[in-house]
Amino acid sequence: MDPLSDVLALLKPRSYVSAGLDAGGAWAIDFPPPDGIKFNAVISGGCWLSVDGVPEAVRLEESDCFLLTSRRAFRLASDPTLEPIPSDAIYSIARDGIATCGGGGDFFLIGSRFSFSGGNSDILLGILPPIVHVKKDSDHAAVLRWCLDRMTRELRDQQPGGFLMAEHFAHVMLMQVLRLHIASPNARGVGWLFALADRRIGAAIRAVHADPARKWTLQSLAERASMSRSSFALHFKEKVGLAPMDYLTRWRMLLAGDRLTNSAEAIAGVALSLGYESESAFSTAFKRVMGCSPRQYGRAQPPGAMRDSLGAQ
Repeated sequence: MDPLSDVLALLKPRSYVSAGLDAGGAWAIDFPPPDGIKFNAVISGGCWLSVDGVPEAVRLEESDCFLLTSRRAFRLASDPTLEPIPSDAIYSIARDGIATCGGGGDFFLIGSRFSFSGGNSDILLGILPPIVHVKKDSDHAAVLRWCLDRMTRELRDQQPGGFLMAEHFAHVMLMQVLRLHIASPNARGVGWLFALADRRIGAAIRAVHADPARKWTLQSLAERASMSRSSFALHFKEKVGLAPMDYLTRWRMLLAGDRLTNSAEAIAGVALSLGYESESAFSTAFKRVMGCSPRQYGRAQPPGAMRDSLGAQ
């Protein structure tokens, strides 16, 4: 798989189709902080999005999509100066998954929430801005618009299997929004996700993910990037926030942690499969990165043990 697919597979995202919102007239709604990633798409009309801690409200228009990537309360409103109502006031009495505000008819939105059953969500969420806004006229947004149309039909028509279909479309839209964000000229972050857009550094990251057990050296990774060792090391650190060999070690430990938690594989077997010739060398590296021994980690994951595991926040 490619690096983005690898990371999402490790995080094991689960989609929950939240609901639709049908609003009309003058309206404003306060929402509590989401758990995981909150995905919303504007089907018709427009509104303002305000997120706690973000200075400027964002204008959303028909066919725009956005991700909320941190646990911050947010507000949707036809006018950001209006006094809001709590979301529970309308969602607690929603019918067929659609909440109505102000009689509806002027604005329609669908949303999903993604939680990560694999844990370690900071690998992804920690390097994204609080709001990822994808405008309807973004390049290569055709797949997103098609998925939006299909997801809306599934929610409205209530055909057999519609919930599962909508969930799968939500996964596709999450991937597409992340792709568009990486390719956006406004995406200037530091971390593995943004580095994928760099042709040379992205080639090295893909090589690591394709064969994490290989005896990679700085020289062999620089060759994958078609760069000199010194230039590659400097450029990689600037883009990812980690030295190349540190990135390799931390990715190996993320894979090891997942297997120690979700399989009965012996520590020695995990170590060998990830390129370590001895269990002791693997255990030393694991404890340095994860904050505990492999045996301790396999019994119970310590909170925050893999924070900042793949680069700068």
